[in-house]
Order: sequence, then structure tokens, then C-alpha cells
Amino acid sequence: MPFFICPNCGNRETSGDRTAGFSPRPKGCSKCGFGFVFELLDDYYPAPNAAFFVCDQEGRVIDAGRGSFELTGLTDEDVIGRPVRDVLGLEWIDAGDGGPEADTNGDGETDPIETSLEWGVRSLGKRVEVRSEKESAAQAIADVFPAYDDDGGLMIVLTPEG
Repeated sequence: MPFFICPNCGNRETSGDRTAGFSPRPKGCSKCGFGFVFELLDDYYPAPNAAFFVCDQEGRVIDAGRGSFELTGLTDEDVIGRPVRDVLGLEWIDAGDGGPEADTNGDGETDPIETSLEWGVRSLGKRVEVRSEKESAAQAIADVFPAYDDDGGLMIVLTPEG
């Protein structure tokens, strides 16, 4: 049975269905009412201070959930629709595992976002430096999960170090 997590409140649940009833509409969060939950292959326990970001298949932020403001100082209006790499100023300390084939932006390095988008695999425990527009640089551990629905995309969970 698949596991789901709400990027807005962090609520975890299991369910046999991705959609609400017989409609193609995605299932929402049963705790906070958020519009969709993110499907995971395995149960996942985020840290209490973790920040959630959901991106489309192009890596643009479509939701900044629980903990995102606390980590970055940025509101939803500051980040929605913008490339996650730019808005968070991500500098990867640990490279992605996708190989040169996953280097979609042509910079010669494969990062965990590219690996997840290109190969549809998780990248867990990757160290990254976050340099958002309104906060000083912070070290974090990133867990990147691909979306398993027809829309593609991914969810990034950043847990501040220290």
C-alpha cells in the first residue's frame, strides 16, 4: 500500500488510491485539507524543522509547504513559479548519482534534482548549501523524491544542519 505525505503540514498516511474517489482529481490531505498529497514508495519521517518544496517537471516551485518560510524567509508569493535552484540558491556539496546522462542543464555536474527528474529515483541524505534571497547561507540535508503521477515533478525536503 502506498504512503503519502502532505507537503503543507507533514501529515503521513497510507492509502490504496492516488485520487479522490472515482475522479481524476488528486487526493487531498485529510488533516489540513491541502489540495494534494505526495506519494512515496516507503514511509518517510521528516524532522520537525524540515522544509518542504514541491516542484513541477521543469524544477519550478509549485508549493512551499511546512517549514519553508522558517528556513528561507521567503513567502509563497516569493517562490511559486520560479526555478527551485535559483530561488533557494542551492549549491550541492554531494553530487547526484544520475551520471552524465542526467546533467540536463549542461553545467557538467549532476545534482540530486536532475537525478530525480531524469531517472525517477529518490536522492536521500544529500548535503547542500541553501542561499535564499532573504537569509544567509545555511547547510542542510536534502531528500529529493520524484513524483509518481502523470504530472511528474518532485518534492524536496530540506533539514537544516546543526
